[in-house]
Amino acid sequence: MQSFHVEGHKDSLLPEGFSWKLIWSDEFDGTELNAAKWSFRLHLMQKRHKTFTDEGAALDGRGNLVLSLIEKDGQYYSSQLQTGENFMDRPVESGEEGFYTNNFSWPLCRQEPPRFLHRYGYYEARCKLQEQPGWWSAFWLQSPIIGSCMEPGIAGVEMDIMENFTRDGRISHNHHWNGYGVQHEHIGSGDIKIQETPDGFHLFGLHWRPDGYTYYVDGQETWRLDGPVSHTPQFLLLTTECSGYRDSDGPSEELAGVHVPDSFVVDHVRVFDEI
Repeated sequence: MQSFHVEGHKDSLLPEGFSWKLIWSDEFDGTELNAAKWSFRLHLMQKRHKTFTDEGAALDGRGNLVLSLIEKDGQYYSSQLQTGENFMDRPVESGEEGFYTNNFSWPLCRQEPPRFLHRYGYYEARCKLQEQPGWWSAFWLQSPIIGSCMEPGIAGVEMDIMENFTRDGRISHNHHWNGYGVQHEHIGSGDIKIQETPDGFHLFGLHWRPDGYTYYVDGQETWRLDGPVSHTPQFLLLTTECSGYRDSDGPSEELAGVHVPDSFVVDHVRVFDEI
């Protein structure tokens, strides 16, 4: 891997054999989240999610984004950030009833203009994983039109660059395509054990090319995949989620026993193009 220097910040580690240009980044400097780059994801499958909040994300003034686990009266909340959106983020609104029924919202519904979409290149985040069990973190790419047809090259692929469900130093990479119904398809790397670092931060990266994908953790290749390859521009997400609420109205037993505060910390997110 080759180092890419960003003045005043930690270097990136990029694949050898290519020349790179930084085209988008957030170093999380200052004291306020840049609303021109990120919005809060509050809905899932067109419904307001019980635990997604806009209160759990803040900059610490030292160049880090902090996504915190929040507990209120026995319920837990955390934040999800994104640079675009798709049909899952838009609730069915009054006056938007579908043509055939009163409860149907066409998946390709009205969307807010994206803050950032991109196709191909190298995507990197430097993160420090959370310490308490019962909630998970992720850095991923999503398509605005995923599942709009059964051709993932056109409709896009969910690319999970890093998902962390456990507190034992394991992460995984995952791909999802053809929507999230009966035709949904998935492939994953399986568990990847990461090594401890002196400051607890790790680099998670994806090289997305027209002919495949290569994943990296701390400069080491961890997974290579030929396809299916998305050829559509996609948006970035930094997310956390509390376990238990997809299946019930309360936290999982594991989450109910955690000690707050706890946080998922992100030092930077960068996107590079080959030149």
